[in-house]
Amino acid sequence: MRGRRLSLFWAACAVAGALLVAFVVLPAASMIAGAGAGFLGEALRQGDIRRSLWLTVSAALIATAIAFVVGVPLAYLLARRDFVGKRAIEGIIDLPIVFPHTAAGIALLMVWGRDGIMGRLLAPFGISFTETVAGIVLAMLFVSLPFLVDTSRETFALVDERYEHVARTLGSSPGGAFLRVTFPQAWRGVLAGAVLMWGRGISEFGAVVILAYNPKVISVLTFELFEGFGLRAAQPPAVLIVIVAFVVFLVVRTVLLPRRGRSRKGSA
Repeated sequence: MRGRRLSLFWAACAVAGALLVAFVVLPAASMIAGAGAGFLGEALRQGDIRRSLWLTVSAALIATAIAFVVGVPLAYLLARRDFVGKRAIEGIIDLPIVFPHTAAGIALLMVWGRDGIMGRLLAPFGISFTETVAGIVLAMLFVSLPFLVDTSRETFALVDERYEHVARTLGSSPGGAFLRVTFPQAWRGVLAGAVLMWGRGISEFGAVVILAYNPKVISVLTFELFEGFGLRAAQPPAVLIVIVAFVVFLVVRTVLLPRRGRSRKGSA
């Protein structure tokens, strides 16, 4: 009887999981099937779509690189040290996750726009964040940096701190212990966070469209084509970004994230 109850339980889990997977897969599969390989090939021959795709990928990569340089040290600090205001900093880093992205674009515009505090300070140097690639990078950085910082922090926290203490007793500096001991054990999780951040950046629309409508990233171009020419015209760039996102997901899940074994002790 107990085995039958367990079987029913796992069957219910499987049914619930199948429904959720179908809910996610069906729209993407329908969109890809509706576009067709020939239609996608024709779209890739269009200069505006190619430029938009390249701009999206490269801007997200630049944003990820910036976050890597400044975010990984912060993640390590949060993982290893307790200090006054630590929880507040963690909350601030996570704020873009719950921030409505159109509101994020408005907030960024108020600071980095032509009339914003930073916008006015940087204008004499010819630096502008409205209608520029720099603005696209800034918007992507703001909305996606929690993915890199949070994943890196959790990964660093999993590395046994005793290894760092041993390295210190052998003469390594704190930075040397991080580079020689901690990071080599944590690099896979850090890289996974970077890929997730990049994937989140390429999908951003709300903050980008308000701060830097032009040049058009793939999400803005898709919206513009849908508004101007309808569903059929918007399908190719939409499918392209879905495929890119799927590749990112596949890389993270199958290559970067470590496989977790499951103990079978006690199972019969």
